[in-house]
Amino acid sequence: MKYVVLLGDGMADCPVSALGGKTPLEAANKPNMDFLARNGDIGLVKTIPDGMPPGSDVANLSVFGYEPGVYYTGRSPFEAASMGISMTDTDIALRCNLVTLSPENLYEEKTMVDYSSGEITTKEAHALIKTIAAELNSESFSFYSGISYRHCLIWKNGEEGVSFTPPHDISGKKITSFLPKGENSEIFISLMKKSEKILKNHPVNLLREKNGLNPASSIWLWGQGKKPKLDQFSKKYNLTGSVISAVDLIHGIGILAGLKPVHVEGATGNIHTNYIGKAKAALNELENGSDFVYIHVEAPDECGHQGLVKEKIQSIEKIDSELLTPLLEGLAKWNYSILLLPDHPTPISTRTHSREPVPFAIYRSTGSISSGKTPRFTEKDAASTGVFIERGHTLIDRLLV
Repeated sequence: MKYVVLLGDGMADCPVSALGGKTPLEAANKPNMDFLARNGDIGLVKTIPDGMPPGSDVANLSVFGYEPGVYYTGRSPFEAASMGISMTDTDIALRCNLVTLSPENLYEEKTMVDYSSGEITTKEAHALIKTIAAELNSESFSFYSGISYRHCLIWKNGEEGVSFTPPHDISGKKITSFLPKGENSEIFISLMKKSEKILKNHPVNLLREKNGLNPASSIWLWGQGKKPKLDQFSKKYNLTGSVISAVDLIHGIGILAGLKPVHVEGATGNIHTNYIGKAKAALNELENGSDFVYIHVEAPDECGHQGLVKEKIQSIEKIDSELLTPLLEGLAKWNYSILLLPDHPTPISTRTHSREPVPFAIYRSTGSISSGKTPRFTEKDAASTGVFIERGHTLIDRLLV
């Protein structure tokens, strides 16, 4: 038996007035997803435990089968693992976004214009982070380049107690009340302020502005945490496995769980990602010995954060047509089970994550385990079955039976 998880980050949503009260999942043309729902086990799953932040880190840990309350230490340490950064037990990793802030002279009065600096390219971002590192690295702090706007800061012998806010939670808002708070917070505010001066006249930003693109005008720090320790997936489930994603967070969870990270050329983390390439990579991993493949697609989440209704629907449709079509065709040579779900909702209306339960569908090629026939893979139809998985980290056990 081969096992596949296909996770569309942030696919779930709330009814959208511009869609006549439908959600993007309800509005999208997605025959493959609906086939899995009609012929499989469908319901709702709670991926975000009470009292924990509704992030992709917590939610994906749940989907991988790791109880967040036991294993979660913060987001950035997973990304650091994917980037090949060696952390000691006393280090703290922080996510370092390249963001666009409004041009007010006083830093505290600025507004979060764009949490991704216009989805800056990795090549441009590397040049900017290289300059930041040259100016701000010290015995205590080291900056590392990642992908697009997503980078990392390691605080050696760091102390816990500082409170940070994700930049995608404050799009369009003045940053005054969202700056780091708590003991040592002034250190991080200082780094952010210094970065603005360093980046202001950087050639990369000057060229981006000339071309009408958002400049990366500052770093924004968040997602702090210490090095986590995950039980090995192979020992936990007696399966070999691979992880396919365009973002460091998912690869990092996989690496720390002992799974093989697979990088796909043209996988970007946005709507223009290489959907077909991800399907081919998954089939190749299964052909070459993996029992389990986790495929993560970031695009719907990015569209939700940017409030792009049409594009969010398109991203769901592309997952269905360009990824699921070749994936299901290729899987037909084996007995297989596939789990389809989002990690959390990213509602168009709020442009950030929410903690509501999300729909899931499990389809088995060897026979239906349907809990009730439903016409489509949507939030409403999943809820109508009455199936509810309270502890999200147990959903994988339902897949692997």
